[in-house]
Amino acid sequence: MAKTYGGMRLARLVGAWTIGVLAADLFGQAAYAYEVTFTPSAPRLGDTVSVVVQAESAEGAETAPTVSANGVNYQSFPIGNERFQALIPTSPLDSPGRLAVQVSGVEDTRNMLLNLGDRSFRTQRIWLPPGDNELGTDMEFDRVALFKELVTPERYWDGPMTRPSQGYVSTEFGVQRYYNGVFADDYYHRGVDYAAATGAPVVSPAAGYIRLVGEERNGFEVHGNTIGIDHGQGVLSIMIHLSRIDVKEGDYVTAGQVIGGVGNTGASTGPHLHWGLYVNGIGIDPVPWRETGFD
Repeated sequence: MAKTYGGMRLARLVGAWTIGVLAADLFGQAAYAYEVTFTPSAPRLGDTVSVVVQAESAEGAETAPTVSANGVNYQSFPIGNERFQALIPTSPLDSPGRLAVQVSGVEDTRNMLLNLGDRSFRTQRIWLPPGDNELGTDMEFDRVALFKELVTPERYWDGPMTRPSQGYVSTEFGVQRYYNGVFADDYYHRGVDYAAATGAPVVSPAAGYIRLVGEERNGFEVHGNTIGIDHGQGVLSIMIHLSRIDVKEGDYVTAGQVIGGVGNTGASTGPHLHWGLYVNGIGIDPVPWRETGFD
């Protein structure tokens, strides 16, 4: 049932909050109306928050609204029927509590609050022999960093993503670590690890373009053999520690297409696939993208 609070109508939907905002012109007449939907309605650390803005007029939909969360701007993209979508990433490094969301467009500027719930993450203790923390090349880190900054306007993913490996989950998202007894403040496991036999197929979780290919023999000492996929609109997959690479940069791949094999290259302690999913440059939990997606 909808409730009205000072011109703001809140209706609880399945897995989402919808906030309808009626703007008025200088003469007190209704000018435009925004309807803003948040999915999920109760996000936790590591979740992606989908913000869908619905304009009630073609004029109101001529320009994409700006969406920000706690002062950080996120680009919104048209998704049809006078709607726009922005994706807000959260991570285990964020502080739980209020998430201040602002939607600003030709219709009006509105400020809304979401509660970002806390979440506990498992910890691991890793002991590195002398010299192991010095692995990696500037070229490797620079190329991976540039890849994670990609935000292309086209959207290639469609619906829930596909499991990229049939191996079992050996390390879940968000695990935090002590290295040689010292807690790594800025570290969390930015993805999901699937343990499987060397050479087992790795498939693309969604459609997109191959924008990064890196090989251990060419300086990818930490990531090992690597594939980066641009799914569009700031959503990126990175597959690392591969035994082989079956694609090249510029290739278009579809969901479920074999792109390589599970391996043990780079800084790896056994054959596995590491799948990292990034939204607007932040490593987020891939599980909701597999279970429900963000249409």
